[in-house]
Amino acid sequence: MVYSPSDDSFLLAREVQKYFESLEKSEKENIKVLDMGSGSGIQALTAINAGASKSNVLCADIDKEAIAELKKQNLSAAESDLYSNIEKSNRFNLIIFNAPYLPADKYDKKPDTTAGKKGNEIIIRFLKDSKPYLAEKGIILLLFSSLSKPKSILSQAKKLKYKIKKLSEENVGMMESLFVYKFCL
Repeated sequence: MVYSPSDDSFLLAREVQKYFESLEKSEKENIKVLDMGSGSGIQALTAINAGASKSNVLCADIDKEAIAELKKQNLSAAESDLYSNIEKSNRFNLIIFNAPYLPADKYDKKPDTTAGKKGNEIIIRFLKDSKPYLAEKGIILLLFSSLSKPKSILSQAKKLKYKIKKLSEENVGMMESLFVYKFCL
């Protein structure tokens, strides 16, 4: 099932757009982008529309249906459980991840929305696995929820020696906020 863009997707896309606005034209054209958990491809398309060369943008998703849809949009796409099928030689200047961030429960265990029992296991695994794929001065733009135990995510990121900056926060309901953070080494 392809994850349809929603509040979280649009919040992250705004941060991707802002990031590209901060770059020079030559930087935009040469930037290598990985859209992890790409779903509909909204983040990859935002990067391309903001100036990234389509040939330098790779989408990755665990869902076969999502990969088929991405390829129909002529996007480069790899079926991958995080980095399982991403070449180890690849180094990205920008890795974008609208991570699954809800705690799994008996009603929802889908990989496009849930990130484990606590709601952050996939996010923490992603941060651990991302380091070798970041180019020098590369960054990660990562979206997660207040339901994902953000303190735990940020604590793990600090242990992994990431520099962390909160870029945006949006309240999406009585009990939930969404965050976009920038991580770099």
